[in-house]
Amino acid sequence: MLTKLTQLHDMARGHRRRRLVLAAAHDAHAMGAVIHAWKNSLVDPIFIGDQEKIEEIAKNEKYDLKDFVVINEPDNAKAAARAVKMVRDKEAEVLMKGNLGTAILLKAVLNKEYGLRTGEQISHLAIFELPTYHKLIGLTDAAMNIAPELMEKVSITRNAVNYFRQLGVEQPKVAMLSAVETVNPAMKSSMEAATIAKMGDRGQVKHAIIDGPLAFDNAVSKKSAELKGIKSPVAGDADLLVPDDIDAANGLYKAFIYFAGAKCAAVILGAAAPIVLTSRADTDETKLNSIALAAAVG
Repeated sequence: MLTKLTQLHDMARGHRRRRLVLAAAHDAHAMGAVIHAWKNSLVDPIFIGDQEKIEEIAKNEKYDLKDFVVINEPDNAKAAARAVKMVRDKEAEVLMKGNLGTAILLKAVLNKEYGLRTGEQISHLAIFELPTYHKLIGLTDAAMNIAPELMEKVSITRNAVNYFRQLGVEQPKVAMLSAVETVNPAMKSSMEAATIAKMGDRGQVKHAIIDGPLAFDNAVSKKSAELKGIKSPVAGDADLLVPDDIDAANGLYKAFIYFAGAKCAAVILGAAAPIVLTSRADTDETKLNSIALAAAVG
């Protein structure tokens, strides 16, 4: 059972270091996160970007670049394309966003000629270590998909389930969230939750135990489920929470961090390799955990 985010670090160290390519690497925050991960034996970095700016950052921060591959490409779009091609050609196994817009990076990822398409929806998975929960818990999708339709939500769920399986959770317990725990035709979230749960029963979403609709309290509290008479293998023991839309997911994400004191790791899924999109607002610990999450699989 995964109970601590440090277990992801151990998993990353348990195999050959994954090669991480940082697109538009001329960003002090992103470079610092990657070098921190390298010092912690999580990844071997490749920096693609404006070499002059990369060297200036290295000088200011006292990084020694002789330990790393540095590829000069000042144009951000071309740097993104070069990084994506390196992942496609198995020259790197993790892609990370540097000093460029997310849209530029995803355009390269989704390029029909050289991109990393898999047929699945591009989605965000966050994994939290909460002082009030007995194991790590995942949340999808708090950052990428605004209002996913039913089959998009199925793809988002499948992405997260498959990633949990790569982390060693053979049959993740998935809670499809709604505001209620009964099917209400007037509530889209409850109808789609019930549909995806039935799809899980019929093998249309494989290798997971899926139940829904479940209200948040039922998903994470056995006592709450018992008081409401809910009999479910997921209730009170969920590995993964799937809210209806980005508003619900993003609210939970931030509540976990700011109200519950959660530690976090996050990765973008649905491409042929995990993608790390850290924010300047992320703590150093979150950045390191996110790189560990991406580097733990392979």
